[in-house]
Amino acid sequence: MLQVDKLCAHYGTSQALFDINLRLESGQVATLLGRNGMGKTTTIHSIMGIVAPSGGSIEFEGQQLVGQPSYKIANLGIGLVPEGRQIFPNLSVRENLVATASNHLKQPNPWSLQSVIELFPEIKPRLGIMGNLLSGGEQQMLAIGRALMTNPKLLVLDEATEGLAPLVRRRIWQALDHIRQTGLSILIVDKNLHDLMRLADQHFIIQRGQTVWHGNSDALENDTSARETYLGL
Repeated sequence: MLQVDKLCAHYGTSQALFDINLRLESGQVATLLGRNGMGKTTTIHSIMGIVAPSGGSIEFEGQQLVGQPSYKIANLGIGLVPEGRQIFPNLSVRENLVATASNHLKQPNPWSLQSVIELFPEIKPRLGIMGNLLSGGEQQMLAIGRALMTNPKLLVLDEATEGLAPLVRRRIWQALDHIRQTGLSILIVDKNLHDLMRLADQHFIIQRGQTVWHGNSDALENDTSARETYLGL
């Protein structure tokens, strides 16, 4: 479904990505791992067209994404849950969910306001509240729900549980497990390795803008050297 080959990216004259490679098959869950500042968010922004790659290739279902504007990439079926959530502060929870809702790809069993509420019943009593009045956990639930309402083929989450309380993190992981069971492909950046290893089919570790390790959860569990060298765990 998603194929990234030899991806490079710059911020001005500073090169952030040197050689990023990853693969994600339909229905799979994959992670981007690495310490802070290694290029995970830049990789996601490059996939989404927020950062213009300076080299390499990004293909989504056989279509080249490099050079495409962000809105066209989103319309191909990639839904982003950005770092920091970026909820529309002056829209209500209901308005945040329906503002960009669509099913133009004719997905079977599409996500709707009702199915998002069933996934996150915590936000039901908050539907009339402005987005900026929600707690951090509620905002993250809303951000995930908003992305699902576009009915994507691939859900991308940047720092899925960053800064959330343990109980809220558990709810997010439960929701992601449910989403995985629907067959939706997922690409995740997060630091909670234990939960990621339980959820994901494969992992890609980034070090200084390069993919330096790739494997499944069993391989990562058994590779103590890789965890200590690249993740500090």
